[in-house]
Amino acid sequence: MAKPSTRAHLHSEWALRPWVLAGLLGLAGLVVHLLTDHAEDSGLRMALAALAGFGALAFAFTLDRDRWSEPAIYAAIVGLVIGGLVWRAVGRADDLAAEEYGIWAGIFAAGLSLPLFQAGFHRRRWRTSYADTHYHVWTDAISAGGALAFTGLSWIVLFLVSQLLDLVGIPLDELIDDSWFGWTFSGAAFGAALGVLRNQLKIIGTLQSLVLTVFSLLAVPVALAVVVFLAAVLVSGPGVLWDATDSATPLLLAIAAGSFVLANAVIRDDPRGMSANPAMRIAARVLALGILPLTVFAAISMGLRIGQHGLSPERLWGLAAIVVAVAYGVAYFIDTVRGWKAAWPDRLRASNLKLAVGTAAYALLLALPLFNFGAISASNQLARLETGAVPVDAFDFDALKWDFGAPGREALQGLAASVDAQVSRAAKQALARQSRPYEPYRDGSDRRDIGEERVANLQIVGGDEALRSAIRDFVGDSGIMCRRACRAVVVGPRGEGTHVILTDGRRIDHLVFDAEGIAREMSNRAGRLERGLVPPAPGADVADDAIEIRPYSGRQLYIDGKPVGDPFE
Repeated sequence: MAKPSTRAHLHSEWALRPWVLAGLLGLAGLVVHLLTDHAEDSGLRMALAALAGFGALAFAFTLDRDRWSEPAIYAAIVGLVIGGLVWRAVGRADDLAAEEYGIWAGIFAAGLSLPLFQAGFHRRRWRTSYADTHYHVWTDAISAGGALAFTGLSWIVLFLVSQLLDLVGIPLDELIDDSWFGWTFSGAAFGAALGVLRNQLKIIGTLQSLVLTVFSLLAVPVALAVVVFLAAVLVSGPGVLWDATDSATPLLLAIAAGSFVLANAVIRDDPRGMSANPAMRIAARVLALGILPLTVFAAISMGLRIGQHGLSPERLWGLAAIVVAVAYGVAYFIDTVRGWKAAWPDRLRASNLKLAVGTAAYALLLALPLFNFGAISASNQLARLETGAVPVDAFDFDALKWDFGAPGREALQGLAASVDAQVSRAAKQALARQSRPYEPYRDGSDRRDIGEERVANLQIVGGDEALRSAIRDFVGDSGIMCRRACRAVVVGPRGEGTHVILTDGRRIDHLVFDAEGIAREMSNRAGRLERGLVPPAPGADVADDAIEIRPYSGRQLYIDGKPVGDPFE
């Protein structure tokens, strides 16, 4: 027995809808500007901005002329959830690891929940019509895309109008440059377009069918590519993937996601709408079956990466995404095999609804502060160091400080107190750094080899052997310094340490090395050189007496008592 449709009730035409949505989202844009202007470090203000922005968007997609209360409650829940995640991420940014992924997980959960709410899942639970849910997914996507396109076009028209009025002395461009106007205008334009499009869902429904027809054309070539790919992997072995690229995991997941979309573009939301073309039906089966091996290979790729480099917050989020992908792959594989003769499309449609609900709940669970990926990763990295799985000179101490949040810094403090002198020195050096060094090792290069290359580019002028050794260790561990020929010049005592200038001809950095050889960067003295210094020639030596430190006095521009630019005399 067919489930009753909710489409007509949820999307009655409403003449005032464009005006209401324009006003709603224009006001939301203004509120977002007022809350976020110069408030990057204010967790509360950023959270309220997220609540206003995402809550207004959720309300705009769900409200109807005779249906306000349920959409208002849903929008409030969406706004509170995402606002809470933003408040936590901004307010505790220094303590959390990869906090932006938690926000994106919350947004992803909200996006999945939108068509479910529109189809009435909160009232009908598992009796919800899959056809309605599928319909809302595509009409929401088309409406959002169309509204975004209209917003961009509106800005182009506004720019042309401002140039026209500027010819007669009306400075409209000054108003356009104000950020409050940009937020308000963009919100109003998006809302007006969304309102118009939501009033034309009969036309959009036809456009949806056209879009799916166009998408389904890609199913055959992609299915052939998947078959060829899997056959090649079976013949050559999965090692060919890891040899060909260091980004196998995201590539495989992207192809799996594309296979999912194209398979559903063929089977549509009911048997009557499914493509009758035999080639497309076969392609849809191939794509449905191919999702599982693609996601399994992605999981193997991630496992190899973790085996090489250990856990990190980003890799844990990658594992979380792989869990979802494998779940879809398993469900699609089983449904296609069990319903091989005729029922496989119906099984896939039923699984889509269950998987969507499960994925939304899973994403929300991950977004909530229940799992500390920074602590899990730091514990894993410490274990790798303690067991000798990674040598001390190849261990990324900087990642503990900059990428693992508070648990990483606590672990680094513990390593700084280690009885192992090499470990303690490296940990103290990482703690002393004031900025995150550039990390060139993500391509799989050996950290030690790259460090040796930088040290080979270094020429040291002055200092005793202990200081020279400390300078070489600092350059070897830095990740950015001396990637080209460079020189370190020992200036002399400064406080309780020794002042050293390090330059490669483009940049000059002032460092202070303490008695233990730990360097502190004098960031206020570092800067990029615009003129006057000839870069050192690779391999060329310069006599110590050819380099000197001289007193200097000159003139410089000051504004409000503060120096601007470099001295010019």
